[in-house]
Amino acid sequence: MNYPTRISKAGVDIYSRVCDGDNLFIPTAELEEILRTGLMGLNLDYPLRTRSKVLKSNICELLGYPVPKSFRKTQPRFLGQNFDTYIQKANNLQIWNEEISPSRRYIIVKVDERSMFKAVRVVTGEVIARLDTTGTLTQKFQAKSKAPVTASQLVTQADAYGIVEKVHSFQTTGIAGLKHMDFRQCMPVKALYEKLSKLVGTTIANPGKDQERNRGGSLHKAVCNALGMADTRDTGSCPDILEQLLEVKLQTSPTIDLGLVSPDDVSPLEQMPGVRHCDVRYAIFYGTTDRTRVQINHLVLCCGRDFFTFFQRFEGKIVNKKIQIPLPSDFFG
Repeated sequence: MNYPTRISKAGVDIYSRVCDGDNLFIPTAELEEILRTGLMGLNLDYPLRTRSKVLKSNICELLGYPVPKSFRKTQPRFLGQNFDTYIQKANNLQIWNEEISPSRRYIIVKVDERSMFKAVRVVTGEVIARLDTTGTLTQKFQAKSKAPVTASQLVTQADAYGIVEKVHSFQTTGIAGLKHMDFRQCMPVKALYEKLSKLVGTTIANPGKDQERNRGGSLHKAVCNALGMADTRDTGSCPDILEQLLEVKLQTSPTIDLGLVSPDDVSPLEQMPGVRHCDVRYAIFYGTTDRTRVQINHLVLCCGRDFFTFFQRFEGKIVNKKIQIPLPSDFFG
């Protein structure tokens, strides 16, 4: 039985809360596929408020929900499935008077010059934050080591019980949209540390101090090579390397930007059922740089649950005004 049929038979509305793992909760990749197919040919050539209602009404019908007479001003609008909708003719996402929520899903619909449906993406607030290259958003979580890092260290000696086996199981159970990944590669945190420690003393390209994204890409490729992975592309996933539950950071300064989710957060990882944010492994590489290269000097590796035993937390605030995020030209594929 597919999700829209289940939802229709359950007799719930868009405000009825469902949880990750519930048989009524539609995983992000499957939600995107339902919308990509179902919204094909939709005309959204209406005044702004009307077109928003037309889109939301169509989504209700596609997902098996009754269309409400009016849509309540809840945050998010689709409370049960935890998503909001946005219609984009230009590549400039605008979010008014709301904070970016890391776990909330954002349905972003692209229309052409005639306001006809063209494409759709469904992403979490974490992904939205990663797209910010303008400084419009401040990072909610930042940290630094409690003491100067003068040597490599494995902070977490063992993963949470059964977590590596859980990741291995995704190879047979499958995850929608991630079937190309080899989850059998996932290794225990100690083995991961041994592999990644080989990068200490090596160098990677430094494209410039204003090119953090490209420099991070160089480290991502080096990490994938050290782990023996055939595919070294940075897909923008969170964590960076899903097969290893691994988030990678390169530090040439003390402050670590952690984004919108705290490493010790016990909420579920959206793409991987049964895995929590605090199960993610963090590889923090410390290096020194000249104008052309970054030398990796030390590695600190820990699971999210132990992150703040070694690092000190800073907390800032997310701006609460109109947030503008330029979408990459290839955002919709």
